[in-house]
Amino acid sequence: MQQQPFRSGKVRDIYEAGDNLIIVASDRISAFDCILPTPITGKGKVLSSISKFWFSQTTDIILNHFISDNVADFPAEFKDQEDWVGRAMLVKRAQVLPIECVVRGYLAGGGWKEYQTSGTVSGIGLPAGLQESEQLPEPLFTPSTKAESGHDEPISFEQTAALIGDELAAQVKSTSLQLYSFAANYARERGIIIADTKFEFGLIDGKLILVDEALTPDSSRFWDVKKYQPGASQDSFDKQFVRDYLETLDWDKTPPAPPLPPEIMQRTLDKYLEAYTRLTGNTLEL
Repeated sequence: MQQQPFRSGKVRDIYEAGDNLIIVASDRISAFDCILPTPITGKGKVLSSISKFWFSQTTDIILNHFISDNVADFPAEFKDQEDWVGRAMLVKRAQVLPIECVVRGYLAGGGWKEYQTSGTVSGIGLPAGLQESEQLPEPLFTPSTKAESGHDEPISFEQTAALIGDELAAQVKSTSLQLYSFAANYARERGIIIADTKFEFGLIDGKLILVDEALTPDSSRFWDVKKYQPGASQDSFDKQFVRDYLETLDWDKTPPAPPLPPEIMQRTLDKYLEAYTRLTGNTLEL
């Protein structure tokens, strides 16, 4: 019998598996908080593979929820899900914190828009005269709410502490910045700038762990080191490519979203695959 997810997000479907969970990364792609009608075939496998890679690389900083991505290790009722191979993870069930932990190393996206208006990012003052895509003096922890629908809203560190407590807020800030610093240095040596990213954390028996995805092209801005030039938007390995295409259309960014043409779908998948290969040194069979 086909199992039904107990929760579905823009990209992931989550299934209960006894005391654990199974997270399945679909080929869905979202932009401007809308799920596009055109899936990117193979994208879910790339996302899961990149997350698995980072989970294995960051355990010295923080433990994570990953148990196995081998379907043979899944509970019996899920073992016939052949289409899950490469895109599903058995993970520990955690009490997920109600915030998105965003770290920004460069001035881009919503941060750039805010800076142009007020000279701040998430209310944090920055030096005058910075350019679009310029590296920030130091990475910023800029948390946000976790909206069930619509846009996540930036919140201050003080608001974060009010939501989860002073001690836990300090811990997620410190851990987020450590994860970003490690990953940004690692990726830059392999030709990728991680301009910004978001993390999610949860608690198991009161202990903080990393959950959801980690440092993927869906949760981060990946730029090409060789093509990087401050003062404009950058050539990216992430879904910014899709956002840039959608910006050329007469679409008001409300559902229903327009379909993607085949060439945009293929170029998007190629970018995700290149990011995987640069980061891991391996190729991925889809």
